[in-house]
Amino acid sequence: MASIRERAGSAPALAPAESIENVPEHVAIIMDGNGRWAASRGLPRLAGHEAGTSNIRRITQAAGALGIRYLTLWAFSAENWSRPQEEVSGIVRILGETLDRELDELHRQGAQLRHIGSLEGLPTELRNAVLAAIELTRENDKLVLTLAFDYSGRQELLAAIREIVAAGIPPGEIDEATIDRYLFTHDLPDPDLIIRTSGEFRLSNFLVWQSAYSELYFSPVLWPEFGPRDLEEAVRDFSRRERRFGNVSAEAARMTRERA
Repeated sequence: MASIRERAGSAPALAPAESIENVPEHVAIIMDGNGRWAASRGLPRLAGHEAGTSNIRRITQAAGALGIRYLTLWAFSAENWSRPQEEVSGIVRILGETLDRELDELHRQGAQLRHIGSLEGLPTELRNAVLAAIELTRENDKLVLTLAFDYSGRQELLAAIREIVAAGIPPGEIDEATIDRYLFTHDLPDPDLIIRTSGEFRLSNFLVWQSAYSELYFSPVLWPEFGPRDLEEAVRDFSRRERRFGNVSAEAARMTRERA
């Protein structure tokens, strides 16, 4: 069977970004299905995580080709620490190996690497490597690639509330903008589109505050097999939607005017 990397090399070219009328500025992806991908092939779960991690490169490249400006990938949730120790240790190892292997290419392509969540659970050497990678790519501006590692949406909100209280901000002065400033994503736009792979229909504590008006796209494809064409289809689906942010649609507004 061809590897993810080998298949990526022969994948058909994506449509030019300018051919899609409304490309989302920020796409966030819940990368789900690694374990099921491995199980369906009689492989250990870690083989699925390795395949899923290898898939990040081609999806990152595809995002850039489609004109996506911000890409956020949920790599490891705060709840994932409760998985078997062997699996957790393997995921941490894969993270370190991937950073070593991919950083130079990400930097060469102008990707800026960011992290949301906590790095405290990582070995000191790997934590320092992640921070060094963030610093190295800080000035890059082609694509902002954010990895959510040891991330929980509710924990993010809890941390923000505690910081607001510690800052002594009076309750009457706290508004949505205040909360935005204290989130991990304070310097990122809210995601326009959130994609979840593997056929699950939930957000599972991902970007709880930021997803209030995000468009949602659920793909049945398991993450290791989710390719550039799948990403393009999600973007095209998004481009056909009318985002109302609580307002009436343009058609409803027209009909109201005609009845007036």
